[in-house]
Amino acid sequence: MNTSKGKLFLIPTTLGDNAPLEVLPISVKKTIENTNTFIVENEKTARRFIKKISPKKSQPNLQLFLLNKFTQPIELPEFLEPCERGFDIGLISEAGCPGVADPGADVVKLAHEKDIQVVPLVGPSSILLAIMSSGLNGQSFTFNGYLPIDKGERKKEIKRLERISYEHNQSQIFIETPYRNNKMLEDICKTVTPDTNVCVACDITLPTEYIKTLPAQLWHKKKVDLHKRPTIFIIHKS
Repeated sequence: MNTSKGKLFLIPTTLGDNAPLEVLPISVKKTIENTNTFIVENEKTARRFIKKISPKKSQPNLQLFLLNKFTQPIELPEFLEPCERGFDIGLISEAGCPGVADPGADVVKLAHEKDIQVVPLVGPSSILLAIMSSGLNGQSFTFNGYLPIDKGERKKEIKRLERISYEHNQSQIFIETPYRNNKMLEDICKTVTPDTNVCVACDITLPTEYIKTLPAQLWHKKKVDLHKRPTIFIIHKS
């Protein structure tokens, strides 16, 4: 009987529908091939991802725990029971890196409380790739998630983030529901001062990737359609 605890591997995924091993290292493939228990957000997409990485892996032998907005905190300890019995578990994000703008953070926190070793694997984070390629301040930045839906509240929040950026020399990063991306870019450029830099990082790592940083006053010259395309927005006022 294995009396030592298993490990919790944080398994990144692709940011879109491209070949996984184009953007993921071989360590991800090895971990998936050696693991049969996974914590996932969506069973169908997780199984498809595992099959792409390891086509010969037996799908019926997989044990999948669902972690999404319907999961109750009381369920989480059960997810980590295989680790307590000595078996490794993989935590798979829907897109990008587990625990970063992702519900997996709650499981990772519990693993630390249970003295289970957490192993993060290398993979694409849209947030980090966007700040890397923006030319804005990568020494100090904040990810703010989604901004308010209400038009008035969103405008106030954009102005607040712009002020923080100026006062602290800090890049402000946020996202929007993909079908509202075009309206978000329009609202940003109407709200911030003309010289505030605005970065749009869209379809990162995909063949359709588009990344551009311009002062707000110049964005109206760019005819870019962001509709239903995963996009990161960054503003920075110097």
